[in-house]
Amino acid sequence: MNYLSKICRTTQPYVAGEQPQDKKYVKLNTNENPYPPCKGVDEFVKSFDVDKLKLYPDPQNTALAKAIAKKHGLEVENVFIGNGSDEVLAMCFPTFFDKDGDGVAYADVTYSFYKVWAKVNEIPSVVIPLSDDFKLDVSSFKQAKCQGMIICNPNAPTGLIVNRLDLMAIIEANPEKIIIIDEAYADFCNCSMANYVRKYPNLLIVRSFSKSYSLAGARCGYAIGDAALINGLKTIKDSYNSYTVNALTEGIAVRALKDTKYFSSCVDKIVATRDSVADELRGLGFEVLQSNANFLFAKHSERPASEIYYQLKKKGVLVRHFNSARVDNYLRITVGSSEEMASLVSALEKILKS
Repeated sequence: MNYLSKICRTTQPYVAGEQPQDKKYVKLNTNENPYPPCKGVDEFVKSFDVDKLKLYPDPQNTALAKAIAKKHGLEVENVFIGNGSDEVLAMCFPTFFDKDGDGVAYADVTYSFYKVWAKVNEIPSVVIPLSDDFKLDVSSFKQAKCQGMIICNPNAPTGLIVNRLDLMAIIEANPEKIIIIDEAYADFCNCSMANYVRKYPNLLIVRSFSKSYSLAGARCGYAIGDAALINGLKTIKDSYNSYTVNALTEGIAVRALKDTKYFSSCVDKIVATRDSVADELRGLGFEVLQSNANFLFAKHSERPASEIYYQLKKKGVLVRHFNSARVDNYLRITVGSSEEMASLVSALEKILKS
């Protein structure tokens, strides 16, 4: 007897990057930040009153909502907080899209979780191909027949961006549709549309603390947008779980937002390392896309990506290989510390000489 639903039986879940326990790796496969959280986070964790854990956290996460609102010059009514940006994005699908609607539009090469969320919510997908050089087809998005769309900017796994004027053109061409911009990597470039949520009531920005704030293990993300959009998200969230962000995570995220100097220094180091390593990889025969994120997307001129991936793993270096159409000969390489990236380059030199 099979007790699973039809949706469960037919859904192919998202596959997260490896988190191996067998040995210590140079881990460049899940776009984590190589630097620790700021000192304020460390101090908060050490001083946290564990007696508070017997109580439920604030379901509105008011302290964090105020801090996020202040960061973006908004009101708390414009902020929605979730257990990582993945949960926020997952909540967007039942909030803004109908099973019998015109569907959700997204690129063919982008964050692969979008396809999964559409499937489990039984929402039609409108898949719009990127160009041959992985750029967003702005014209097709402007004219897409859909209930709304989601654009990852910078895109994953390519690292490429859509400029503000093109995004504004898409938004303005679709005033009746929800436009969700996934900005998980936007802190590593000057491409955020966060300042435009007051201008466009159909624009929702989703952001993460995992990458630029070094808090992947804390699980915290948020959305900003018009109060009507935020209220819709809260309705869906409270229909599943009113307490998605715990008290410890909320305090950690508040402290991380306060230390803007440390935040900027980490981002600057990652960007500098990213650009220098991209040049080194090109020198080794790789074609490397112009990344605007905290990772590089590259393919070698002669050696298959799958072979390089396995050889790197043998040498204790983990990168990400996607066995899917159009990108199966590329590797996505997280930008780690200078020492970690030196280990990567050294391993690649040995592999390519063999």
